[in-house]
Amino acid sequence: MPDRSADDKLTRRELFTILLIAAIQLVNIIDFMMVMPLGPDFSRSLGIPVSELGTIGGSYTAAACIAGLAGSFFLDRFDRKKALLVAMTGLVLGTFMGSQARGFGSLVLARVIAGAFGGPATSLSYSIISDVVPPHRRGRAMGIVMVAFGLASVFGVPLGLELAYRFDWRAPFVALAAVGLVVTAGVGVLLAPMTSHLGSGHGGAIAHLRGLWRADVLVSYAMTFSLMLGSFILIPNISAFVLFNLHYPREHLGVLYAAGGAVSIIATPFIGRVVDGFGSARVGSLGSLALTTVIFIGFARFPPLISPLPMFVFFMFASSLRNVSCNTLTTQVPRPDERASFASVQSAVQHMAAAFGAFGASRILSETPEHDLVGMGTVAAISIAVSFALPPLLFVIESRIRRRDAADKEALGAAVVSAVSASPASGSSARPPHEAP
Repeated sequence: MPDRSADDKLTRRELFTILLIAAIQLVNIIDFMMVMPLGPDFSRSLGIPVSELGTIGGSYTAAACIAGLAGSFFLDRFDRKKALLVAMTGLVLGTFMGSQARGFGSLVLARVIAGAFGGPATSLSYSIISDVVPPHRRGRAMGIVMVAFGLASVFGVPLGLELAYRFDWRAPFVALAAVGLVVTAGVGVLLAPMTSHLGSGHGGAIAHLRGLWRADVLVSYAMTFSLMLGSFILIPNISAFVLFNLHYPREHLGVLYAAGGAVSIIATPFIGRVVDGFGSARVGSLGSLALTTVIFIGFARFPPLISPLPMFVFFMFASSLRNVSCNTLTTQVPRPDERASFASVQSAVQHMAAAFGAFGASRILSETPEHDLVGMGTVAAISIAVSFALPPLLFVIESRIRRRDAADKEALGAAVVSAVSASPASGSSARPPHEAP
């Protein structure tokens, strides 16, 4: 019997690529995540109402949505390394422009540019993981990549909050742009060209898009939409809620994100192994149940049943359960030659849902003269309701992938038998004795 434990281990090339992609995702996630907790700081400096912070976050996701749709037409036609270099350069530029904002309009413009390049950077990163790591090790790979989410919370966001507290809210944008330049240079020097997908095309961009209308693909997009809408109607407003409604000290806000991120760092590699062992649908459904529970007791009820620190730690852990499961499952949906196109459309759906959530929350919420947010109970209830759709979608996708893989194996076996039967060495193609020359 083959050594299954050896086959489960990531190879050196796989691990190197995963760590480089994790560094890219770390910059991308910090760029996206830090704007929301910094919201109360730059809202005072630029005169932006706290209730409009969702619009700032939504401008990034709306731009990423449009960029994802555009990228689905052409990203699979290029070397993934070159495309990733362009995306990272644009992301760094948009991040630096954020530090130069002088008002609501210029900050929105900077976030639009960051989103237009940050969205494709994410889809290309996931495509590279799918190209390099086989499906039976992909849960472990995604668990390592998604450690970046925890690192962003443990180090990136708290460091950004500390820089803003000690200097100015612009300082985190400048610092992150500098780190982004280093990571972009690392991509150029260390990542090998990624062109294996270029030789297996199926008729160009239009054919790609036809392929992306398959039932399993559409259900996967529905799952992504549900995941992101349920999350991002709530996430952009968490920092303002705990600061103004729950009166959490501003100087301890970094501790809140660090604690939640530490849990994610510890949990996500383990979650990746659990997903590989028990399947995305079961683990993701458990994560959805845990997340809706913490949203109910922490945000839907006021006052909350638990204090901000354990609430946020539980929120981050449950989010990790759900996100690793969903992202692992979606990597198994596309064919190799359509991965970047699939990931681009998925990125568009993902950011569209996040934009709907952020913009929708800004329309629901209002602000008192004391800066308290009014309407968080309604926002939390919508998040819970949308999240209930996720477990059925997980099981449908997993079932379809299993049936498709079984059919592919059966077709491959039939092709092998047919080839053997048609070979000159087989009896079926040999001439009968009376026809011999």
